[in-house]
Amino acid sequence: MDYEKLGLKMGLEIHQQLNTSQKLFCPCPCELQDKKPEYKLLRTLRPTQSELGKIDRAAYEESRRKLQFTYEAYKHDTCLVESDEEPPHTLNSEALEIALTLSSLLNMAVVDEFHTMRKQVIDGSNTGGFQRTGLVATEGYMDTEHGRVKIENLCLEEDAARRIGQKKGHVVFRLDRLGIPLVEITTDPSMKHPEQVRDVAYQLGQVLRSTNVKRGLGTIRQDLNISIREGARVEIKGVQDLDLMPTMVENEVTRQIKLIEIRDELQRRDAEVLDEIFDVKELFQETGSKIIARALEKGSVLAIKLKGFAGLIGVEVQPGRRFGTELAGYAKKMGVSGIFHTDELPAYGVTEEEVTSVRKFLDMNEKDAFILVADEDEKARNALLEVIRRAKTAAVEVPEETRKAKDDANTEYLRPLPTASRMYVETDIPLQIIDREYLEDIRSNLPELPDEKEARIIQEYSLSQDLAHQLVRRNRADDFEKVMALTSVDSTTVASTFAYTIKELKRDGKDISRLDIECLKNTFELVSEDKITKEAVQEVLVGVCDGESSPEEAAKNLNLMMLSDDDVEKIISEIVASQSKMVEERGMGAMGPLMGMAMKELKGKADGKLVNKLLRDKIQNIK
Repeated sequence: MDYEKLGLKMGLEIHQQLNTSQKLFCPCPCELQDKKPEYKLLRTLRPTQSELGKIDRAAYEESRRKLQFTYEAYKHDTCLVESDEEPPHTLNSEALEIALTLSSLLNMAVVDEFHTMRKQVIDGSNTGGFQRTGLVATEGYMDTEHGRVKIENLCLEEDAARRIGQKKGHVVFRLDRLGIPLVEITTDPSMKHPEQVRDVAYQLGQVLRSTNVKRGLGTIRQDLNISIREGARVEIKGVQDLDLMPTMVENEVTRQIKLIEIRDELQRRDAEVLDEIFDVKELFQETGSKIIARALEKGSVLAIKLKGFAGLIGVEVQPGRRFGTELAGYAKKMGVSGIFHTDELPAYGVTEEEVTSVRKFLDMNEKDAFILVADEDEKARNALLEVIRRAKTAAVEVPEETRKAKDDANTEYLRPLPTASRMYVETDIPLQIIDREYLEDIRSNLPELPDEKEARIIQEYSLSQDLAHQLVRRNRADDFEKVMALTSVDSTTVASTFAYTIKELKRDGKDISRLDIECLKNTFELVSEDKITKEAVQEVLVGVCDGESSPEEAAKNLNLMMLSDDDVEKIISEIVASQSKMVEERGMGAMGPLMGMAMKELKGKADGKLVNKLLRDKIQNIK
């Protein structure tokens, strides 16, 4: 594709949880719970007007779904702030410091005062119907191999409640995640090529990992904004796999190109979407369609007429996804399972005769199309109202939308793009002045960026690039350097333990939470003091994971403590004496087999260099 000719523009929004001891506006812990909830709250939410008397379109659409929300909570791990039964406490200063550090690393201009705002969100993810957020910095930049990218804003905000499940208009959330501090970093839409957006996301991730942020699944979320000339700005939520980003961009560009082509064709046909919704259930009383038959037991079969849409609903707009899928996405937000349309019928048990009867009932010609929804009457009507709105838009423009990223690099409709009408002032929290001296102190003590750290430890500790990269990637470089400062063990052994051995133990189901920095330091001190060999380190760590009180106790109980030099010499003498005939026949050629016998007998309780020297001396004496 010629992306420049298409006018492709892309921007990123990255949301990263911060690794603080408390939540943003209360003293609750920032940890997710897997124990049974101790009590529950039931809520319904509705949109409110902004200070200018406007209602955000995304909030309005959510309210039409008429969902109920249950919030699972705990007596000690959540509090009345998350329940929206108590005003928020003072802003978490630890979180603000991390946000200021990130702002400085991204060359941003920090605001003089931090004002907390309310961002209206009524999808149930916040008990109060809003998310608290505040602007920390603006107008930053980051240099990449594709050129400089502007960082528009950095905000500090609270994370949403954790979605547990949904069934029949009822959604369950858990309050353990609500209020965990996170930063939102927004770039400008200056990126022009699909590969560039992946590279920028990676580099922003590197900057984030240089500070005290949470690691692991769900702690960072990337949203991608895309537009093309004649298209529209679309926000794709939840892009987790950076390697899929270029393909996702290509698929979204293709989708918008196809939607523009559909728009132009609808205009050439002078297409029209009728507002009337028709009840056609009488035409399906004897239907063989199980889907429609089940719907008739509790509701209706409703239809709309789309003049001039014939053949266009089935046009593929993304790989494996058609324009009909776009229309169905709007219908599904109202709670129905999907739609039927003329470009796919007869199918799903709907016969040619039934299709003909509907076409006749709606007074259609060969250029027209219809859409059916079979469900409870109110749900079906609301679904078709959404389809009517989307179909009318199709003849005018590509709509601005928020879409959800899928694992196959396609996207699906979530809701309309939010507007500025959803923001208003938080009156329960006073503004916080950003002290300039405090800010300068932060800027004079900025952390080392991951790429810089990787290059430095390669040079200082003579590590391979792979080991250095794994230490930085797993956030273990600082622990590695602490151990190296306290012991004389070779750097490769220590690095391999942090980079690979601990990962292997976790994969084997071991309790690696017992392997804190103090335990690892003590383990390597045993190596430094010649009490165990470096080959015994993994076995010692397994012993600690399995419940031994300390690395030394594990080494003793596992019989891994090093033998004295005299004991080693005695064992070597016995082995050589027992194999004297082989030594006489082979001379130094017996070195290999004898070394194997010795190491098997000693079981890692002697240094290999010492064993090699003793064997060599004994063989030479026999000769």
